[in-house]
Amino acid sequence: MVKIGVLLATRGLVMRAMRESRPADASLVPTFAERAEAAGLDSIWVGDSLLSKPRLEPVATLAAIAGRTSRIRIGTAVLLPALRHPLTLAHSLATVDILSQGRLVIGAGVGGGFTPAQQQDWTATGVSPQARAGRLTEMVQVMKRLWSEDHVSFFGKHFTLEDVTLDPKPIQPGGPPILLATHLATGSEAQYRRAARHASGIMGISDSPNDYVQVLRRVGELATAEGRDWEDMERAFYMTVNINSNAEAGAAEADDFLMAYYGVRHWTGRWGPWGDTQAVAEAMAAYAEAGARELVVRFASWDQASQLDQFVGKVVPAFRELVGSGA
Repeated sequence: MVKIGVLLATRGLVMRAMRESRPADASLVPTFAERAEAAGLDSIWVGDSLLSKPRLEPVATLAAIAGRTSRIRIGTAVLLPALRHPLTLAHSLATVDILSQGRLVIGAGVGGGFTPAQQQDWTATGVSPQARAGRLTEMVQVMKRLWSEDHVSFFGKHFTLEDVTLDPKPIQPGGPPILLATHLATGSEAQYRRAARHASGIMGISDSPNDYVQVLRRVGELATAEGRDWEDMERAFYMTVNINSNAEAGAAEADDFLMAYYGVRHWTGRWGPWGDTQAVAEAMAAYAEAGARELVVRFASWDQASQLDQFVGKVVPAFRELVGSGA
């Protein structure tokens, strides 16, 4: 059965507070998580950024969610590990895995370095934007070892550890699964190989269903060549939608929300749909047919509660009907 998760708009609530010149109201965080769990969804996710897209810090947010839920899987979509040091991040993530009784999953990516604001995220933390891909690779290697070994020594280009033992270790053997963001639209052979060699699976975004098929095929080939069992690796896809019976109104709200979110209109033709229940369910079914085993849905809307109600009440049942009980 295809798993279904939703993104908690930790960026959206900060944007609304900035628009209204008031402190951010984080009461949505536990409420949204509890409602998602009560509705039977499989996962809830939070995003990550620093200065370019202000939001709640993701690891702390997940710790709060862990304390208010008991079943639903909690994760990042996506975390930017290269902004951090692997030892301290591994410690924080291990703690959240313990607090959640082993429900943590990490979607992680290289992150953007294309606009001046995105570049500042890296330079303000002392990281060269050009180094972020190499740092991510070493971060994954180091954290996986810290979560499963004692007396870890690592001598890389970006990080050095000598005889380090991290305790407590996560509940999940070997640590939380790490899904690396992997795309055809902006990907590279190095990106595919990093996922195939080091990750527990991949998370797609922005690709069409046909593009996603190609990504899965290539990562699967590389994983098999690495001696890994591709069938055991996770395959997620991250979607952005607006549910509205009036497609024109949905498109207008999505555009307003995403322009406030990014400041640059880069999603045209890549995200959506902005439309009714059936349109969203059909788009989800297309990615399931392409090979996604988990769909992570973000609502491009200022009214996250209403979107969640429509999603669990109408879209999810319509999706299940389209793909059948086995998906």
